[in-house]
Amino acid sequence: MADVVLSSALRSNLTSLQNTASLLSQTQERLSTGLKVNSAIDNPTAFFTAAGLNNRANDLAALSDNIGQAVDTLKAADDGIKAITTLVENLKSTASTALTTKVTASSITSSGSVTGTANVSQTAGVDAGDIFTVQVGTATALTVTVGASTTAVSAIVAAVNGLSGVTASITSEGKLKVEGTNGKDLTITDTTGSTAATLGVAGTATNGVNRDSAVADFNTLRTQIDQLAADSSFKGVNLLQAGNDLTVNFNEDQSSNLTIASRLLDTSSGGLNISAATEADFGTDSNIEASLASLDAAVSTLRQQSASFGNNLSIVENRQDFTKNLINTLETGAGKLTLADTNVEGANLLALQTRQSLGTTTLSLASQSDQNVLRLF
Repeated sequence: MADVVLSSALRSNLTSLQNTASLLSQTQERLSTGLKVNSAIDNPTAFFTAAGLNNRANDLAALSDNIGQAVDTLKAADDGIKAITTLVENLKSTASTALTTKVTASSITSSGSVTGTANVSQTAGVDAGDIFTVQVGTATALTVTVGASTTAVSAIVAAVNGLSGVTASITSEGKLKVEGTNGKDLTITDTTGSTAATLGVAGTATNGVNRDSAVADFNTLRTQIDQLAADSSFKGVNLLQAGNDLTVNFNEDQSSNLTIASRLLDTSSGGLNISAATEADFGTDSNIEASLASLDAAVSTLRQQSASFGNNLSIVENRQDFTKNLINTLETGAGKLTLADTNVEGANLLALQTRQSLGTTTLSLASQSDQNVLRLF
């Protein structure tokens, strides 16, 4: 190129065209990428500042995903608390229904009067040492042995009254009456001799009222509490069970965080002090009332835990919204440093295209001036 000599006019126009082409290429790049700063060469300060803002925005975006997972974990725990509370309310309803169900004893009354019987040896069909059993429900049969020299009926009444869950008495009509106090089926069977048959109290009585169905319903609901508490997890974290604390980080260096403790050591029935019901528990009104008091305490505990989870959920959701807004602010700030104004760049492109066209024409005119020397030949 050093051997080629260009006139001053041609060189000036050529330089102008080169500059225009460079600016045109830069403008086309900005329009195609949407960025006015595409590399550190374009503007080092803006490029690295924007990169720092975008990097922090990306880090916070990853944290935002984790915060969202924490929100779902809290919601799963709160849903579990609400469902368990409903089950406890159902337990209260079951216990209250049992309380209004009055237990009536099952009973067998002798077919005839027994007040005229004397001691054992003078009672037809009743001998000393005779044994009969009294069974209430599915409990173990209890043994009654007739004494040798006592009045037969009084001995039997005393012996029966010494047993658990069963009583005996003489009615106003002079008949022997044996009762199962808890309302379960009462069965009296001769073992040796025929004392019960002779007195007319052998057989099975099914005329009592008990609370067995309420006990079964209560324990079924209690089992559901245990199962529901175990199922209230999200991605392996269950805030309703001990040892499942959840730590949520809100910034990149983890200096801003919240630890959500599984505050109840156990939200199962055992942790809530809800014991399995037994026949004895529902056998008396006082026991049921004590059970209702325990259930009220469980509901109170659940409500406190729900309120605690609700407060934590509010905090985490607030930080989630803040993080999303901060990410938007960081990306907006980076954009202001690097994004191109497409309207401006479009106008620049049009102007540069016009300048390029004019420069080409000017170069052509300058070339024509140099060509005038050919006319001399």
